Parts: sequence; structure tokens; C-alpha cells
Amino acid sequence: MRLTVTFQGPDFTPFVRLPLHYNYCVQSFIYRHISQHLASFLHNKGYRYEKRSFKLFTFSRIFGKYKIEKETIIFNFPFKFYISSPVEDFVQEFAETLARSKEVSIANNHLFISSIEVHFSPNFTSPVLIKMLSPITIYSTLLTSNGKKKTYFYSPFEDEFSKLIQKNILKKYISFYQKKPSSEKFKISPVQVNKNSKKLVKYTPKNSPYTLIKGWMGEYKLEGNPELISFAYDAGIGAKNSQGFGMFEIIQALDLT
Repeated sequence: MRLTVTFQGPDFTPFVRLPLHYNYCVQSFIYRHISQHLASFLHNKGYRYEKRSFKLFTFSRIFGKYKIEKETIIFNFPFKFYISSPVEDFVQEFAETLARSKEVSIANNHLFISSIEVHFSPNFTSPVLIKMLSPITIYSTLLTSNGKKKTYFYSPFEDEFSKLIQKNILKKYISFYQKKPSSEKFKISPVQVNKNSKKLVKYTPKNSPYTLIKGWMGEYKLEGNPELISFAYDAGIGAKNSQGFGMFEIIQALDLT
């Protein structure tokens, strides 16, 4: 289940300034507009799979006319973003809170909600062509020769990319449903991905050093168990979904012949 949230500004205000790397600002906005109980559960506990914990929501980049000035991105009104989760209570609570809010803020900008659209998940087949609405990322934590930890982000053109994403979606599925899917088949392949698809995102929590995350936009083919494709559509594909990574839209079902 997902929402499209569209924003307008105060009267006679044509634009809004946001940090160029606004993922944390949007994530904070989301947490502020759900109940304290749900926010605490997602932030501190989440859905567990062995030692892993998943928030099971994702959101897109912001869409609208914009220009960039140094470390600032300036959006003209209206602008919008998408948010998605398999947890219907989360989506409904977020939508209801926004609907009751006369005014909201992102990065200290006063905004108004002009519309909230609800989208239910379509019926899925396999394979499908998808387009990323926020970068997809997957990584491993490695040890260097001197014993220090290093994060390695995989490219869509490396074999490990699809294998790790398949393992990731299985863990998220089991954490939510507390059972294995009917089939574990799940594969992602790049279709229209090039050097311009690579995005470096600074995730910048308040009063903390930023984390540099490498992700990829572009178009991909997804094939495998439609259950897992549907779950990835709602929860996000790859890692760091709740930080604004791994949201996609379906472009078309692909011909099997």
C-alpha cells in the first residue's frame, strides 16, 4: 500500500529550499506524523529476522521542478513524494495524521498538504520491468588488511548485487509474515542503467556525521515469485529502505515469449 503526498506553500511563496541531501529530513517528517508508540516500535525494535531488524517502509525522492544551488535544492510548488509499506496500519496512520494537520514542516519550512492519494498494490506477474523512484543500494561490511571495517556497495553489474538483494527480500518477508514464501526465486537485472544512474547520497542525521551511501537509479527487470515482487513493491528493494532507498514503480509486465 502506498501514498502520494503533494505539498503546497504559504500564499505567495513560490518555492522551498531543502538540503541537497534531504533523506533524513523526509524520514524525520514521516516519524513525526505517526504515533509515538508506532514510531518507537519501528525505530527501536522493528520487524525481526534473527539479529536483523527491518522498519518495512520506504519512500521516494521528491518530485517537482527544481534547481540546485551548492548544497541546497530549491523546489517550486507543488512538489510530491511517495511512501509505501506492507504495514497498512502504518500507511493509514500516516495519512490520517497528515489529513488532520493544518500545517506541516520539512527542514523548518512551513508547508501545506494539498492532496493525499492512496494506491493499493497491483496484481503482480513475473517478469516485470521496474523504474526506481529512489536509488537501490546493497552492500557488505568487509574487514581491511589492518582490521578496520569497510562498507562495500555493489554495482548492478556485479553478480553479488542480485544475490544479496534476493537474500535481503527473503529476510524482510520472513520478518513480517513469520514464514517462508512459497518460492524463494527472486532476481534483478539491469536494463537501462549507466554511469549517470549512480547516486551518492549523504545521509545526515541531526548533530551527527553524515554517512555516504551509494545507490543506483534506472530501469531493471524483476523476475521470480510474484509474492516477493509484491512485497518488494510495498517494503522496498535492497537495503536502507526507511532512509529513502529502494522504492520503485512498475513500468510494464514483460512478455515471456
